[in-house]
Amino acid sequence: MSDDGERSTPGKGLVQGLAVTLKTMTQRSTTQQYPDVEPELPPRSRGVIALLEENCTVCMLCARECPDWCIYIDSHKEEVVVPGAARARQRNVLDRFDIDFSLCMYCGICIEVCPFDALHWTPEFEYAETDVLDLLHDKNRLGDWMRTVPPPPAHDVLGEPSKEEATAARKAAGPGAATAAKTARAAVRPPAANPEQER
Repeated sequence: MSDDGERSTPGKGLVQGLAVTLKTMTQRSTTQQYPDVEPELPPRSRGVIALLEENCTVCMLCARECPDWCIYIDSHKEEVVVPGAARARQRNVLDRFDIDFSLCMYCGICIEVCPFDALHWTPEFEYAETDVLDLLHDKNRLGDWMRTVPPPPAHDVLGEPSKEEATAARKAAGPGAATAAKTARAAVRPPAANPEQER
């Protein structure tokens, strides 16, 4: 019985189900001819994770946040002499960056938490191996995937510029441009109301 108390027509659900089946039976099915024909993937599809080694600062955020613990990082400290500095500075040098894709669940947390854009999604998916141990990709193999990373989408022309673009524009304009912009903003801003004048 339906909600309003009336009896439904017997077999109505069966007829509706068969109508859906007949509708799909009359449509032509399309079969992907992979691997002879390359599939048309969405531009930002998730395949393998690529590493841009020069952006990695060995902060270990990706390895700490990985729920599967499939990222292995080793590094050492190196002294860098800066001209004019009182003492030499230290920086981390990446020795090992491996991702075990037999454990990875492709959640993308490592890419999201990376503060320096060292990790990227690539649409490349053809990296199957005959041995599961070969799914441990080192930093050289991960770096090779960077050539397949699609460029980022263009910025909205009406949107606010990024911090990097704004800083670069200020530096290109010269040291006096910042004070001129502040003076122009102050001239446009209405003066504060004086409570003594209102009385």
